[in-house]
Amino acid sequence: MSGHSKWSTIKHKKSAADAKRGKIFTKLIKEITVSARIGGGDAEANPRLRAAILTAKAENMPKDNIERAIKKGTGELEGTNYEETNYEGYGPGGVAILVDILTDNRNRAASEVRYAFSKNGGSLGAAGCVAWMFSSRGTIVFNKAGFSEDELMEVALEAGAEDVRDEGDQFEVITSPADFEAVKTAFEQRQMEFELAELSKVPQNTVKVEDEKQAQQLLKLMDSLEDCDDVQNVYANFDIPDEILNAIA
Repeated sequence: MSGHSKWSTIKHKKSAADAKRGKIFTKLIKEITVSARIGGGDAEANPRLRAAILTAKAENMPKDNIERAIKKGTGELEGTNYEETNYEGYGPGGVAILVDILTDNRNRAASEVRYAFSKNGGSLGAAGCVAWMFSSRGTIVFNKAGFSEDELMEVALEAGAEDVRDEGDQFEVITSPADFEAVKTAFEQRQMEFELAELSKVPQNTVKVEDEKQAQQLLKLMDSLEDCDDVQNVYANFDIPDEILNAIA
């Protein structure tokens, strides 16, 4: 599989200094609640819930918040009934964008997402127009300063990873969803500290955005979508060269 989106890396770097911690927690609580509702409250038997809890812990969410969200999902506590859906569209430069939604009001979600696209040079597309371009994968991100590619490759491939990629100042270990936990555990057991570990959707190919104005507009669109309360995740298949990113930073 080829292709990479810079968005997950950019988002991770921004989140280190993100003042919107409350918004991040809200999205994570929704995901934990829905995961528990669909697959039950036992994280060991529910991979989606287990992944959501791992992400919440990585964001330093208090244990009580996690437990309350699980109980809301299983019905032990009263909670909101969220509905899952997604929207697909295109950004500046023809970039494919896939938006995951968890909402208690589908009309509100559709309106907010449509506005974010239209305001920032994008357009909503029909269902299925870009989803086929993305595959579910696990991604584990390491800072290059801490490890060599050979070190990571040895552990990753032995544990069942698909690939190790050089992404500028980081290495990304790519796994299938089924092997994500095993690969992540292999690194943890060797005390090889990573910056990010998540299940996400990875593009099969990328669109290189080299026009500075388009790149700036695209990042504004991604930020606007992320800011929507009902949006859980945004995936895109763009690759902005580092020199362009540095110019618009």
